[in-house]
Amino acid sequence: MIRIALLAAAATVLTAADAPAPRWDAASTRNPLLPGYFADPSIVHDEGRWYIFATIDPWGDDRLALWTSTNGRDWRFSTPAWPTKAAASSPSSGDSKVWAPSVVKTRDGRWFMYVSVGSEIWVGTAPSPAGPWRDAHGGKPLIAKAFDPRYHMIDAEAFIDDDGQAYLYWGSGLNWTNGHCFVVKLKPDMVTFDGTPKDVTPPQYFEAPFMVRAGKHYVLTYSDGKTTEDTYKVRYAIGDTPFGPFREAANSPILSTDRAHDVISPGHHAIFRSNGQAYILYHRQGLPFPQAGDAVLRQVAVDPLTIHDDGTIATVLPGQGGAVAGFAARRDAGLRWTARGAGADALHGPVRAADDNYATLWRPRPGGPATLVADLGTARTVRESLVRMEYPIRRYALSIEASADSRTWRRVAQTTASGSPIVLHHAAPTRYLRLTVPSGAGVWEWTIR
Repeated sequence: MIRIALLAAAATVLTAADAPAPRWDAASTRNPLLPGYFADPSIVHDEGRWYIFATIDPWGDDRLALWTSTNGRDWRFSTPAWPTKAAASSPSSGDSKVWAPSVVKTRDGRWFMYVSVGSEIWVGTAPSPAGPWRDAHGGKPLIAKAFDPRYHMIDAEAFIDDDGQAYLYWGSGLNWTNGHCFVVKLKPDMVTFDGTPKDVTPPQYFEAPFMVRAGKHYVLTYSDGKTTEDTYKVRYAIGDTPFGPFREAANSPILSTDRAHDVISPGHHAIFRSNGQAYILYHRQGLPFPQAGDAVLRQVAVDPLTIHDDGTIATVLPGQGGAVAGFAARRDAGLRWTARGAGADALHGPVRAADDNYATLWRPRPGGPATLVADLGTARTVRESLVRMEYPIRRYALSIEASADSRTWRRVAQTTASGSPIVLHHAAPTRYLRLTVPSGAGVWEWTIR
């Protein structure tokens, strides 16, 4: 199978604040794919650009995340104007957040999004994945909480068959048990049910259905277990029609917790193809696991997938390296530099901001200087910095200073901004750069170029 490409980490040195790199800091992985905490991803490709729509962690937000990329490796963050908690809300929505998008394109070129707000499913439409998105169902949920209050009306996933016929799958359980999966055929308008929804729950199903076609077979993939622990996993079952009945495959589950590779609770996935190769895009727990407190912090990863015409799927080996067809073989890691500074602890030292690994980040020591020095090794002209902060939805005050000798500094850039990456322009000759962030803020990567 084709694997995600390796890229040698930027040159770094360990400081007194750093212990030897933990196992999950190895340069052999380029997962997670995205810098930050996101879950329930949906991915599409349109006119040379990739789009990933996802839930914003911890545990959802009033908006969705949208990541875009031209090469599948370097991603830019934004939030669509729809859906939002304010714009997609009904009297029964409660205080739950926006989560679990599914984005599809019809055969006639229209785009639709099915998204959960609380325990309800809303539908929107747009002329392209970039938007502008708007409600497509008269300002009310497509599937209300009252449809069947015994179960969670969430995790809707649209499937368009080879003949253009669209189906909608959805459903979860309450209190992490008794998940049920429903499906209904959609009329050409993509918002009207063509018939009565059917319960097609396969064995050991909890939530997050995703349908794929394999030859003459219909393969229903789904998650079970508990995403906040280490029991979440991806299973699959095979049927002869979009309505089943579905028979769980002998080698199901195909993606589970793999502590040897530090993969914890992978699930709620999407399956897509690039240059003929299938991939599975999914979330898994952020590291180190478990997180302190009650935070639910998940990250998005991608791995190759093999689907056979008989409907069987090979077990996924998560988080390994290699080249990805249709994706760039490497991320833009910028110039090589050596890190100097102090970290909050052994896992968050300064070298983490230069290891090209979104599983690790630099966090300054509490009460100490929130500064990180980059030594470029020799004086050179640099154009800009791309700073990927821990939480792209938060605003950060950042500044960069330059120095020829690491003793006398001059400010060359500053900004207060959100997003990822945050770009600071500083075209000037220098050997050293010093990044200052707010106290306690985390930096996934600092790319200098």
